Amino acid sequence: MSQPLIKPFGSWKSPISARQVAASALGLSQVQIDGANIYWNEMRPLDGGRHVIVRYRGSRREDALPTPFSARTRAHEYGGAAFCVAHDVIYFCNDADQRLYRLLPGQTPQALTPEINQRYADLVVDHRRRRILCVAEDHRLTGAPVNRIVAVAAAGCNDPTVLISGNDFYAAPRLSPDGSQLAWLAWDHPNMPWDESALWLADIGADGLPNNQRCIAGGCDESILQPCFAPDAALYFISDRNNWWNLYRWRHDRVETLAPMEAEFGSPPWVFGMSSYAFASDKRVICAFNQQGTWRLAALNIDTLEQTPVETPFTDISYVNADENVALFIAASPVMPPSIVRMDLATRRYDILHTSNNDAPRENYLSVPQTLSYPTSQNDIAHAFYYPPLNQDFRARAAELPPLLVLSHGGPTAAASSALNLKIQYWTSRGFAVLDVNYRGSTGYGRKYRQRLNGQWGVMDVEDCIAGARYLIEQQRVDAKRLAIRGGSAGGFTTLCALCLHDFFQAGAVYYGVSDLEALAKDTHKFEARYLDRLVGPYPARADIYRARSPIHHVECLASPVIFFQGLDDKVVPPNQTEKMVTALRAKHIPVAYVAFAGESHGFRRAQNIQQALEAELYFYSRLFGFESADALTPVAIENLNF
Repeated sequence: MSQPLIKPFGSWKSPISARQVAASALGLSQVQIDGANIYWNEMRPLDGGRHVIVRYRGSRREDALPTPFSARTRAHEYGGAAFCVAHDVIYFCNDADQRLYRLLPGQTPQALTPEINQRYADLVVDHRRRRILCVAEDHRLTGAPVNRIVAVAAAGCNDPTVLISGNDFYAAPRLSPDGSQLAWLAWDHPNMPWDESALWLADIGADGLPNNQRCIAGGCDESILQPCFAPDAALYFISDRNNWWNLYRWRHDRVETLAPMEAEFGSPPWVFGMSSYAFASDKRVICAFNQQGTWRLAALNIDTLEQTPVETPFTDISYVNADENVALFIAASPVMPPSIVRMDLATRRYDILHTSNNDAPRENYLSVPQTLSYPTSQNDIAHAFYYPPLNQDFRARAAELPPLLVLSHGGPTAAASSALNLKIQYWTSRGFAVLDVNYRGSTGYGRKYRQRLNGQWGVMDVEDCIAGARYLIEQQRVDAKRLAIRGGSAGGFTTLCALCLHDFFQAGAVYYGVSDLEALAKDTHKFEARYLDRLVGPYPARADIYRARSPIHHVECLASPVIFFQGLDDKVVPPNQTEKMVTALRAKHIPVAYVAFAGESHGFRRAQNIQQALEAELYFYSRLFGFESADALTPVAIENLNF
């Protein structure tokens, strides 16, 4: 092998192109087993962001959903759990009209619901009564939509029958094995489901309607996730009542603790249908849990409660499903992209059924993340993954330190993952160092860590991003004069706060980011309409905090260039927020670039737009940090740039 060429950081020629990154954004979700067949949902950027249900039978993979149908629900805006399957019959919510459809093998999908401006999610088949139970979000009335649990006849096109109503939100309708009981989750404003939610149980009468409704867990200061009936009809669920999202069950009219650990068996339900455990039999549960940012797999004996680790090379595991022979899940590692994995439960051997990226680069171009825990404000500890620059073909001069790109994830109740992410490797393979921060408020470190951001959004998250960068500077791992911060959505807000309220970073990139908290509180969708009550304070009672924290009111303090990316159809963070920020920067004669995409909403799904945004961001940094990119980049208009 030839010796690496000496080139400045940022100017390395990388085998990871922006086009390849865009293609790798293929999304995998919702793995299901139906007899001998396996199904999952696949979001394809190269197909305009269409969501395709895929069937795997034998060793053959095929599209089960014909063009132009797309299995995507807009319920809660973020969607999830847009289909279910039983005996080869697929039921799904179609993106274009949000109606529920039935798809028989070899036929054309048939609508089951009328065109009544209602969205459906979290579907489950009620075989006994020949109907589909699901969450419905009704947008017919003026004002906020109304959420309910409804039943849809599996063979007709009538108005759905309302089963459960009265709460602001619902999720996870689940039937007992004999169909005699219904469980579900409910919560109300101002809570998000990871703040407080309740698990309800009801009997189903001869008329198909629920009765004897009772709350069996959750409520005050407790979040319940993922209810699921066991084969013996015991009701299992995840609760954070002991600070950690652990596994419990409701049996004999009482709650029983299963496998207590300082670990998270769940994730914040931004989307419907998440699953981190499944029943392999009436005696065994296959479960995934997160410890300090790394996911692991285990088998739990239901009778003895003995937990046996299942060794895998994966560090990120989700959408767990199982039967008596195999476990299925979506998994990834620092060197393997998210993939559909099938594991033989007898031999523990696994095979990859499908991967989100068939063109992943060789490992000597991949930077493996280092887990960091470092001191931050108030004598606290924050967490992050650090990626040093790596490319087998290049190195920099010994005295040169790399530019640092700090990532602030969205949510803010979400988490950075150690799974292979070509959006990160795009930068490290060109000579950037990357710090992916799990600031206070992130998931995976317990309820108390998650709640530290309450009332402190725009403060502690920013402090943790800055503290992480300072930690690397003190260790002489990065260049203190070439520091950039980037983030999308809530991470965009953290990015703007860092740039406006602190003189630390020299540049920033903001993807559909929040700049005006008051505007967000007044003009966002129902699911997040009261999200800021905990993160910032009640509005309008604490409008003073909203104004004090909003970057749009602190443009006079901003002295660092920013590039903005925005979807013009975004309902979560409307374009006017970004455009106000751009206008303010123009007036102050600060270098600014604005790239807008028609047809994109909150999070870009079209491959060409993902590619264009990434290349524009690289061009932006090359101009600001003074390196010549090895890529043939289309110049981006950077206003007020005088060098």
